[in-house]
Amino acid sequence: MALPNTHYGAEGIAKILSDSPKRIFFCGIGGVSMCSLAHISHLRGHAVSGYDRTPSVLTKQLESLGISIRYTADASNLGDTDLFVYTVAIPATQPEYVEAQRRGIPVISRADYLGYIMSGYTNRIGVSGMHGKSTTTAMLEQIFRVGETNPTVSCGAPMKDVGGRCDRIGGEDFFIFEACEYMDSFLDFYPTDVVVLNIEPDHLDYFRDIYHIEDSFARFLDRAGTNGTAFLNLGDANVMRAAQKFDGRVVTFGVECADADYSAEDIVMEHGRPTFTITHHGDPMCRVAMHVPGAHTICDALAAAAVALEHGISADSIVTALSEFDGAARRMDYRGKTDSGAVVFDDYAHHPTEITSTLTSAVSMEFKRIFCVFQPHTYSRTKELFDDFASALSSKYVHKVLLADIYSARETDTRGVSSELLAKAVRANGGNCSCFSTFDAIVESLKEECTDGDMILVMGAGDINTICKDLL
Repeated sequence: MALPNTHYGAEGIAKILSDSPKRIFFCGIGGVSMCSLAHISHLRGHAVSGYDRTPSVLTKQLESLGISIRYTADASNLGDTDLFVYTVAIPATQPEYVEAQRRGIPVISRADYLGYIMSGYTNRIGVSGMHGKSTTTAMLEQIFRVGETNPTVSCGAPMKDVGGRCDRIGGEDFFIFEACEYMDSFLDFYPTDVVVLNIEPDHLDYFRDIYHIEDSFARFLDRAGTNGTAFLNLGDANVMRAAQKFDGRVVTFGVECADADYSAEDIVMEHGRPTFTITHHGDPMCRVAMHVPGAHTICDALAAAAVALEHGISADSIVTALSEFDGAARRMDYRGKTDSGAVVFDDYAHHPTEITSTLTSAVSMEFKRIFCVFQPHTYSRTKELFDDFASALSSKYVHKVLLADIYSARETDTRGVSSELLAKAVRANGGNCSCFSTFDAIVESLKEECTDGDMILVMGAGDINTICKDLL
């Protein structure tokens, strides 16, 4: 189990920072949300430093600003730190965390600190749901920027149109942020608008069941209050059930859903890329031609458009922004061609529903054969959703599935599950699936078998994406 979130709240953290600037240490500073918080804190005049396990593009971006980052865990890294901000992914034995507690340094979780950061903005738009959060947040960034609102944005993935950063620092009118449900992190946020894309079982190492998940989303909606607005996917029964008691303003959206306030109609797919008309109460507003592939992106784009239209952004700005939108990093991300001509794509899909959506998109792109490389993420998710994973990976449209070992992330208990067992289940469902103990073995197998016209689709939330460079 991950470390718990703290709950100082915006006022409590403001008191801690009252005699600013402070020396703030971020433990896990290379995380997609943590790097944004470190950047914003740096711009606010604080002396920022941090630790992460390995250098990355994100840590290098921070170091280019003069932020000191250590890559070897040690209590001495803290120096004269006044405030310690951590991601719940670190273990309780993390030397810097233990030292901060020993010295009585205020220790604040990422979600708690993010809530404080956003509290000073006028409009705070939180994007939630099990799938599509990063893509929708990145779409909103592009739409609001094209609409000349100068938003500040914190995204859960690097955004291509801002140079691969996970944040965009703008004005104080709009703060657009990805709202993660894990460990109830989003209950420390202060949204004025809540987008709920979808709800289904996930993170079952923390949530008991779907009812626990729905209750958490209901509580997140309540954070917007009676003056807030909820943007709800009318086509998702779990979303609508979670919102039953919300007493603020409700705006609904849905793909080919005539009863929704905003709907996507007249959908045409061409080489995997959708074109559709956005309607409002049945009246056509605009026609959007997406640059990124995938039918699942229609719902994300519709949600983003609904939020933008309700905030007065023109339909023309939405059409322009979505037609130019090139995706968030690791969302059906084109990486290049192998020497043999096979095309490599990289995707963050790590839940059965995401796998199915990504594979459906891949099929619509009309490649000769699809080779799917998948790295299961955490033992708990693999165990709890085992049958769903086996079903999703058994798609008749996939020529071959290559499984890597399970990425343990924050976990150590195997829970009696393994990639070997998953591969066996996929084969029992009629799929062609093999297990590999090393990334090198996966790369070697792909290089031997893949040819011109094939697609190599690399999927997972761990470090499986690192093989892409070895394939090219």
